[in-house]
Amino acid sequence: MTYPPPTDPRTGDVVEPEPRTPVYPVSAMPATHWRAIQAIWFLAGLIDVLVGLRFLLKLFGASTESPFVALLYVITGVLVAPFRGIFPVSGQGAFVFEPASLVALVIYPLIALGGVSVIRIMARRRTVAI
Repeated sequence: MTYPPPTDPRTGDVVEPEPRTPVYPVSAMPATHWRAIQAIWFLAGLIDVLVGLRFLLKLFGASTESPFVALLYVITGVLVAPFRGIFPVSGQGAFVFEPASLVALVIYPLIALGGVSVIRIMARRRTVAI
């Protein structure tokens, strides 16, 4: 209770404040769902960074003699493989423009968006209409 207590300006009587109703977020989602969403976006971001590095290293003609470049090509080769053959690869010598990497950079975030959307739909609270 506050001091001095609130009063009605017309009558001067002490006015009891109305009890406050608790405010809840409109769409409360369990923590496990938020963690799953965060994990999906983290994985999609990690894949995009690796595939983006692959694209840049191939474009600038990075030497496959480097252990880092060789490891990156092995890891991302699996991720880019489904998109090979959609567009022709072009370039001169070691400088390769690989469109499959660009397609992968677009497709993997779209897959992540679809997964996150499914989780959000499944986690939505259901109300019963009377």
